Amino acid sequence: MTTRTADTSLPDLGHLPGTPHYRRIVGALFAAGVATFTLLYSTQALFPEFVRDFGVSSGQSTLSLSLTTLGIGVMLLVAGPLSDVIGRTRMIHLSLAGAAVVAVLCAFAPSWPALLVLRFVEGVVLAGLPAVATAYLREELHPSTHAKVAGLYIGGTAIGGMIGRLLTGMIGEAAGWRWALGAAALVGVACAVVVRLALPDSRHFVARAPGARSLVRMFVRALRDPALLALYGVGFLSVGSMVAVYNTLGFRLAEAPWHLGLGAASLVFLVYPVGTVSSTLFGGLADRYGRRTILPLGCVLAVAGLLVTMVDSLPVIAIGMALFTGGFFAVHGIASGWVPTRAHAGGVASGQAASLYLVGFYLGSSLFGTVAGPAWSAAGWAGVVGLSLALLVLTAALSGFLRRTPALVTA
Repeated sequence: MTTRTADTSLPDLGHLPGTPHYRRIVGALFAAGVATFTLLYSTQALFPEFVRDFGVSSGQSTLSLSLTTLGIGVMLLVAGPLSDVIGRTRMIHLSLAGAAVVAVLCAFAPSWPALLVLRFVEGVVLAGLPAVATAYLREELHPSTHAKVAGLYIGGTAIGGMIGRLLTGMIGEAAGWRWALGAAALVGVACAVVVRLALPDSRHFVARAPGARSLVRMFVRALRDPALLALYGVGFLSVGSMVAVYNTLGFRLAEAPWHLGLGAASLVFLVYPVGTVSSTLFGGLADRYGRRTILPLGCVLAVAGLLVTMVDSLPVIAIGMALFTGGFFAVHGIASGWVPTRAHAGGVASGQAASLYLVGFYLGSSLFGTVAGPAWSAAGWAGVVGLSLALLVLTAALSGFLRRTPALVTA
């Protein structure tokens, strides 16, 4: 009688669905996504409160968000390469803990300049999580699950974006902006604790040599692959389309024939869970049929939803925004998960490539979110739809380019 033993010569390709570590990773990264976007967008619904309390203009009030995204964009260039040296899990824990502490301090800001400084710092410390999340997933989970789990992480950010706007909007209207930011901070603290307890340590992370020369070399390699450049462009253009629409939709709903108030108009963010569903669903389809096949379908869904919003009917607009939001998160979920996979296959540092994708992502958010204002002033909703549609068409063109780009296979 013979006894069979496990073949330890087989490579460990990562945790498989159904295993305890897989469930812990998925849950922890979902919570991390919730924390990141709750804290990032916690001030967006409070702009009118800042105008009343601090006496700033409406344009100045938006600095409480744009400075945070600026802080993220600046730090992403450092956080990704740094994680290639110190490790993914350490970077994730430091980022979430630091962001929770700064979020608490924001609720006690003594002045407008102090709040802006804290919000910039909030972006700086938040950057560590998005910079390494998809790289961590690529390293620790089985390749057959990468696209789906990246979609789950992006789905967590969608929930966080909704919480960050709705929670603070409701509490801010009832008790003021300090209590609203305090509530958002509590969400951040709770999520940081969940991640600390649940996220397993990295098993497959291999530290890279520190030093400026090594970082520059990794940066250059992350800019040489045409497919990676196209994916950076997908993030840049698609989020620009998304932010342009959401930044101006409130103005449309405040005008005739609806004349909705701030609280009622903010309910449009209830469509954000559609992004959670779509990013997960399309991620699973990408694992099954390939990212090259599924990514263009997200573009088509977003375009269809955008065109539906042209109808002057609140229920129809809500349906259009749900389709548009679902399409965007499908595109973002697939592209963001594709970046570290492509980078690894091409011998590029995953953290560096993921950071460059997100730099483009937040740059697109800042740039086209600003451009949407003049588009609205010049041509109303038709102008905003035209801008967003142009960005989606360019996104679709890049997805077509990616379909023709040869795949890389890791040895």
